[in-house]
Amino acid sequence: MRLVSFEIAGVAGRTRHLGALVDGDADIGTMVDLGAAARCHLARAGATPEAARRIAAALVPANVTAFVEGGAPTLDAAREALAAAIESGWETDPTGAQVRYDTRGVGLLAAVPEPPLLRDFMAFEQHLHNVYPRLGREIPAQWYELPVYYKGNPTAMGAHGDDIPVPSYADALDLEFEIAAVVGTGGVDIAEEDALDHVFGWTVYDDFSARTIQSQEMAVGLGPAKGKDFLRGHVLGPCLVTVDEVPDPYALTMTARVNGETWTNGSTADMHWRFEQMIAHASRGERIRAGEVFGSGTVGGGSGMEQDRKLAVGDVIELEVERLGLLRNRIVAPTTRSAS
Repeated sequence: MRLVSFEIAGVAGRTRHLGALVDGDADIGTMVDLGAAARCHLARAGATPEAARRIAAALVPANVTAFVEGGAPTLDAAREALAAAIESGWETDPTGAQVRYDTRGVGLLAAVPEPPLLRDFMAFEQHLHNVYPRLGREIPAQWYELPVYYKGNPTAMGAHGDDIPVPSYADALDLEFEIAAVVGTGGVDIAEEDALDHVFGWTVYDDFSARTIQSQEMAVGLGPAKGKDFLRGHVLGPCLVTVDEVPDPYALTMTARVNGETWTNGSTADMHWRFEQMIAHASRGERIRAGEVFGSGTVGGGSGMEQDRKLAVGDVIELEVERLGLLRNRIVAPTTRSAS
């Protein structure tokens, strides 16, 4: 499934929903609300509207992290309800709620709006070959010894179509083109050979960076902190694509465009460190949880820093990964006000 988290406005305010994209893409496509489909499916089996509402909320929760935590039972229930909705053509559920949505009529959220934790690695050797000479340094030998990562702010998530404001303390932003794995089954001391079985799905990831303050922070030996963790600085989406839709995560073409100009063409085949190694390393003596996001790090050529380019206000960034979809955002002027 291609899962999409979204909000709609109603008399009770904005409500969150979890849908499956069944036609088109996030820009022009059709989604089935999995909760509404589950209510229809339960009602057809004889449940009262109230029982259908209560059971569906438990079986197919609208919160992505809760859905992922549900494991195989939740995923199976969602697939069964989705298949029934497609076959039956349901338009409304027993409560009168809408079942099908046009993607243009909803507010898309991040593929995982509230992950328990975000870990971002450095998996692509070419990115380091491009960056370290510009810093007057060689690639540290330790990079070849273990898959290092930093932990990002899981409340700083952005979504497909969001405007990304330059933070008030920065003069410009840079993109960092990645893919991300979302953990489906947590654990401690996960063996490398078993680690991919712990992945629920995949999504596109843009790890936006405020380079000036990032350099200041990391010169001290800590960070990045404010260089990464700002409003909508971690953008995921548009879809969380379940693992069955991606036969080989290490054979995906990655293309980045800025204002229609191609900045890089890469591939997940070029990853030096792979997700099973990241998961095994991160879980050593530590519990990883369902819903955690593991970023790949930047594909070679997937940042402006590697090309002596900076993003400007008004620039539109499009990051496209084969099978995972296209993530689009626009840079907007700095803001000093809080925003939702």
